[in-house]
Amino acid sequence: MHKSVLLKESIAILNPQPGELFIDGTIGSGGHSEAILEKIGSSGKLLGIDWDESNIKKLLEIKKLRDWDNVILINGNYADLPEILESLNPLVGGEKFKSLKNDEDLRADGLIVDLGFSSEQIEHSKRGFSFMKDEPLIMRYDTGIMNYESGIRNLTAAEVINSFNEKDLADIFWKYGEERFSRQIAKKIVEERKRGRILTTFELVEIIKKAVPKFYEKGRLHPATRVFQALRIYVNRELENLETLLKNLPKIFKLKGRVVIISFHSLEDRLVKNYFRQMAKEGYAEILTKKPITPTEEEIRNNPRSRSAKMRAIQIK
Repeated sequence: MHKSVLLKESIAILNPQPGELFIDGTIGSGGHSEAILEKIGSSGKLLGIDWDESNIKKLLEIKKLRDWDNVILINGNYADLPEILESLNPLVGGEKFKSLKNDEDLRADGLIVDLGFSSEQIEHSKRGFSFMKDEPLIMRYDTGIMNYESGIRNLTAAEVINSFNEKDLADIFWKYGEERFSRQIAKKIVEERKRGRILTTFELVEIIKKAVPKFYEKGRLHPATRVFQALRIYVNRELENLETLLKNLPKIFKLKGRVVIISFHSLEDRLVKNYFRQMAKEGYAEILTKKPITPTEEEIRNNPRSRSAKMRAIQIK
C-alpha cells in the first residue's frame, strides 16, 4: 500500500477550512485528499488530478472518495491547471460529479503536489519504473503511449535508450540523474544496442553494471538508480511540467491561497525553492517554510521511501 508522505505536516500548513476549494495535483491513492476532505466538509470542493489514468480508476472504487459529491477527478497534468480550471468538467466519473463551471470564482484556496511516484506505480504498473523488476522500458506516467490529441507518439525510455546519440544520453544521465559515470554508461549503451535493441529494465541494468567500476555496485545506491531516475524525469518532462506549474501559480489562487509541494530529489527542490524565493521577493507570496520540512525518524522507519522527501510551502498575497 502506498503511504502518503508528510501527511500531518502538509495538512497543518494547508489548513483546509469548510467551504474551500482545494486541488490535489497528484492525487495518486488519495491519502492527502481524504485528509483535506475531512476538513473542507460537504460545503467544500476537491479537484483531484492525476496523469496516470489507472490511479483515477482505482480512486473511483474507493468508498471514501466515491461517495463524496463534491469531488471531481480528472485524468490530466498539473501543468495544465489554468486550462483545467477554466473548463472544469469531469472527464472521468459520471453525472454525480458536479461541475464547477458556473461557479463565480474558480480560483483555489489550496494546492498540494506530491512529486514522488507511488508504490503502486513501482510494484504494479509494469511500465519499467523499477530496476528490481524485469519489465518493458516505458517509464511513462500516462498510460497512453500515443497522444491522440496531437497524433504524436509519446516518447518512451526504450526509444531514448535505442535512438539517442552517445552525447545526448550522457547529458540526460548527468543533468537529470547527476550520474558521475554518465559518459561511460552512455558509451556502453551505444555499443550494446548494435547487437540488438534494449527493451527491458534488466537488459539496461546489466549494461549499466558492465559500464561502471566494480566498487560502484557496493555503494549505498543501486548502480542503476540515477540512470532510471534520469530517464523517468526526461520522458515525462517532469522538471518542465513543474516549472510550468510554478509559473502558473498566480493564475490558480485566491488571495491567501496556500501551496504545498513535496519533492524527492535536489533538482525538484532547487526549482521549487528558487521560484518560491522569487515570488516572495517580488511580493506575490509569503514563504511559510523557512527551511524545508522533512519526515520524522518515525515516519522514515514506517515508510523508508519517505526519507528523501522535502516539503516547501507558500501563501499567495
